[in-house]
Amino acid sequence: MSIAENIQHIETELAGTTARLVVVTKTHPVAKLQEAYKAGARLFGENKVQEMVAKQPELPADIEWHLIGHLQTNKVKQLAPFVHTIQSIDSLKLLLEIDKRAAQHDRVVNGLLQFHIADEETKTGLSFAEAEEMLQSDEYQQLRHVRLTGVMGVATFTDDVAQLRREFQTLRGYFEQLKSRFFAEADHFREISMGMSADYSLAIEEGSTLVRVGSAIFGARG
Repeated sequence: MSIAENIQHIETELAGTTARLVVVTKTHPVAKLQEAYKAGARLFGENKVQEMVAKQPELPADIEWHLIGHLQTNKVKQLAPFVHTIQSIDSLKLLLEIDKRAAQHDRVVNGLLQFHIADEETKTGLSFAEAEEMLQSDEYQQLRHVRLTGVMGVATFTDDVAQLRREFQTLRGYFEQLKSRFFAEADHFREISMGMSADYSLAIEEGSTLVRVGSAIFGARG
């Protein structure tokens, strides 16, 4: 199936749900991203800063760029002029840097708190206690150029449906607790980014609002 057909197939699955598709474009050339754009995709997710910075000027201005990979503070300034959402916020230090760099461009950058929900040690992310501490800090209260809009998590790479459901339910539970305690009045705090090519259907059932899909659209990377 073509890129357009794959996108159409996923969009059909998302119809009637609250979930939106983030097309994961890492390692794919601009020509393939243009195909995805022509097929209606507007949310593009990249893992690496350099790749996003290189591709962004070559593509239409109405694309919402999401950084979904680990972000080092010294790279934030490269993204600050245009990034829409940084899905991988895992420290107060990173939040402060995003705020500082976005302010230089008179922008507000959206961010998701990344939680560690997987069984795998290699995955990064906050614990719930760390997130609470961050949101209660004076430094966080001062931020004006970064806006937290939800949570993100990467599930374990497994075929065990019960385990995946458990991990997705954990992330949704974190979202609901944060919403009621810190963001009850904030309409913008509404995103639960979970689910990838292999497990996005399950993630949608468990309340995902953003699914990050790459190989199911572009095929396996060669």
